[in-house]
Amino acid sequence: MASVTYIEHNGTQTVIEVPTGTSVMQGAVQNGVEGIVAECGGGLACATCHCYVDPAWTNKIPPASEAERQMLESAASDVRPGSRLSCQINVTPQLDGLVVRLPEKQY
Repeated sequence: MASVTYIEHNGTQTVIEVPTGTSVMQGAVQNGVEGIVAECGGGLACATCHCYVDPAWTNKIPPASEAERQMLESAASDVRPGSRLSCQINVTPQLDGLVVRLPEKQY
């Protein structure tokens, strides 16, 4: 398990204990976090789980694949440094304390 803090666009913070091996997206969807739509269910076929990884954590997660980078090009909100698809971030014990911010819109 790892504690993940989701910060919605309006500033609402939700801290969730996400099981190891689960994606950051799954943790949000299973716990009703607003701001993660996840239309494709984690199949890397949409960008509706776009998030901004807090700068303190960007070097602690594996880099985005080329497919993820391409999919981010279709994100509804601005792509910024730290932009990731939350379905592609698998939770590990080393990510305990991870902070992600959610964009204003997903589509």
